[in-house]
Amino acid sequence: MNIESLTTAHDTDQLAGQTQEKNPVFNRSDRFVEGWYWALPCHRLKPGQAKLLTLMGRELVLYRTRTRQVVALDGHCPHMGAALAQGTIDGETIRCPLHRWRFDQTGQCIEIPACGQHHTIMASTKIRPWPTAEHYGMIWVWTGDTPKHPPPYVPELEGMDCDAALSYRFERNCHPNVLMINAIDAHHFNSVHNLPLEVRFKAQALNDNALCLDNTTRGGEASKFVKLIRPLYQKEVTYKMCYWYGSTGTVTVGPDFFHFHIMFALRPTPGGKTEGWTLLITPKRFAGRFMNPVVLWITRQVAAYFATGDIQVFQGIRFHFKTPLKADRSIVQFAQHLNRQKALSWGDWRSVT
Repeated sequence: MNIESLTTAHDTDQLAGQTQEKNPVFNRSDRFVEGWYWALPCHRLKPGQAKLLTLMGRELVLYRTRTRQVVALDGHCPHMGAALAQGTIDGETIRCPLHRWRFDQTGQCIEIPACGQHHTIMASTKIRPWPTAEHYGMIWVWTGDTPKHPPPYVPELEGMDCDAALSYRFERNCHPNVLMINAIDAHHFNSVHNLPLEVRFKAQALNDNALCLDNTTRGGEASKFVKLIRPLYQKEVTYKMCYWYGSTGTVTVGPDFFHFHIMFALRPTPGGKTEGWTLLITPKRFAGRFMNPVVLWITRQVAAYFATGDIQVFQGIRFHFKTPLKADRSIVQFAQHLNRQKALSWGDWRSVT
């Protein structure tokens, strides 16, 4: 069943079945989608520095070489299991803290001091490497062999040079997939945010790992907030979402002449919970040195407006989508798109699909 042909049936049992059947990854704590996940803010990893990172149950070492390249390897030396994050950076390589075995950026052992140039042992000793990227001020790790796509980006800003700022880090007591659907839950704009709007989303896959949802919005004239911003809109309100790997989402919102861009970079933690960052993004522009800090500050206020009203709900939620309505169509589309993506098992990152 493709996105565009999704049912409009009134039978809620049928709709619930479409969401839950063949459910290999949506809202599961033992699996996650192969893809890019945030690791650390770029500024927290200095040249010559190594850090231990536990990502979806797997321990990695993340280090920055003397030429500022970021490398991610499995976190323990294959000799006796010493933590490589306690080691030292030697140029573009890392040394084990225990016996000084040295590994290059591909994870290949290139020196064993106790053996001299014992090529047989070195040739057969390698640590698993993982692709990395730096984007929007964040270090990202790809959880597979070769990345299929670049790190998550705002589709409206594709190919553009941007300024980005980290807003705030947060934790929530629910799965990232559940937190993501909040932005496309048409009902809650009125019930939580007191915005009596009619919101309908149109879904379109950007690629096999990214789903875009554009909306048409009408009404809400009784809301003080809508009355305040209505003079800025000659057309309908701009509000666009893009979901990557079910855990990272971008939001484009704003008046016709000026859009604000926000990224919610999430990753699952043990027990089906979430940790994440809010990233603020804007295109580089003339006089941006003076203007963009102001734009990013306003963007932060926009993000906070929608985030603060939902905090308590997602600290106490126990998600069970048993009675979806016709208006929940976009949530069903999101779950179906997610369930078609490659799933990996928690801890060992092996394919389960």
